[in-house]
Amino acid sequence: MRKIATLLAAAFLLASPAQADDTPVVVELFTSQGCSSCPPADAFLHKLADREDVIALAMHVDYWDYIGWKDIFASAENTKRQRAYARAGGRKMIYTPQMIINGREHVVGNRPRDVVDLINKHKSGAGDVDLDVARDGNTLRIDATAGNGQKNTLVVQLIRYKPKSTVDIKRGENAGRRLSYANVVTEFNVLREWDTRKPLSMTTKVEGDAPVVVLVQHKGVGPIAAVARVR
Repeated sequence: MRKIATLLAAAFLLASPAQADDTPVVVELFTSQGCSSCPPADAFLHKLADREDVIALAMHVDYWDYIGWKDIFASAENTKRQRAYARAGGRKMIYTPQMIINGREHVVGNRPRDVVDLINKHKSGAGDVDLDVARDGNTLRIDATAGNGQKNTLVVQLIRYKPKSTVDIKRGENAGRRLSYANVVTEFNVLREWDTRKPLSMTTKVEGDAPVVVLVQHKGVGPIAAVARVR
């Protein structure tokens, strides 16, 4: 048993956070407080949120609300984003818990081994876009350049999230449970579209202490080209 425990610990270290200069992998979890299959995925997101090589985002959807418990974090915009991912991937259905990895692939969120495999698959070095984000008080500066030959229009998005929340579920499929949520998205705003033939340099206002994520993504909720976070 001790040997097995040692091997498991070694495997965990192999999947643990990479060096800070690695490009983070974005994991979007589409979840709901009214979904009985979601709590394991919500718990797993806490572990992903602790990794420096992952930017984990909980996107609560509203289509479970009719069952008996209205998710206090749910947003119709999150549901719209999940449906857009499905259309982009040629899928007819959406589901919870679903994780989208770097805007490219989807996986059932309560299957940690499959999720980690996809994260490792998408961990790479420098991408086609260099992104630099810095905050000075209530001003956020965003600078980006695209690699030679890039002629795309990318969407620059600003995300804020609450690192941890605990909710007592009183009705619905999870009635009677106290559930903890990590990195619950509270704001998701499109700042602008960027023609990558020219460098991007812009500022925007941010307030409060919530972490800031800048997400640069191909139009139509396509692959994520670059991401940066300021805590």
